[in-house]
Amino acid sequence: MLLPKRVKYRKTQRGRMKGKATRGFTVTFGDFGLKALEPAWITQRQIEAARVALTRLMKREGRLWIRIFPDKPVTKKPAETRMGSGKGVPEYWVAVVKPGTIMFELGGIKREVAVEAMKIAEHKLPIKTRMVTRRSYTAS
Repeated sequence: MLLPKRVKYRKTQRGRMKGKATRGFTVTFGDFGLKALEPAWITQRQIEAARVALTRLMKREGRLWIRIFPDKPVTKKPAETRMGSGKGVPEYWVAVVKPGTIMFELGGIKREVAVEAMKIAEHKLPIKTRMVTRRSYTAS
């Protein structure tokens, strides 16, 4: 599972997911990308599930880049706890994804394989996504 080695602060505030992505919105490394169309917190388990689905369908051909990283801790208080007594302990980690963010990239594979792989990875994620190609991509 993905999680940071060290963080400056153990607990963070929730924040807001307002607006569109201002960085990480172009396909940079591979030929195909999976773009988020909605804002969401993507958990480390969801990222791992999508990664496994992509690599299985690609049969370890080509290359996969994961462009998001879960660096935000989400805290939870125990069940049936009274109000007060501070913030809960960190339970899991999430990546904050805004609309337009490229989450995964694939390179070195055929378009048909990439389309099928992205479709399966899309089912592992809690948001609507779209497959995009790099501007300079030409089918070979």
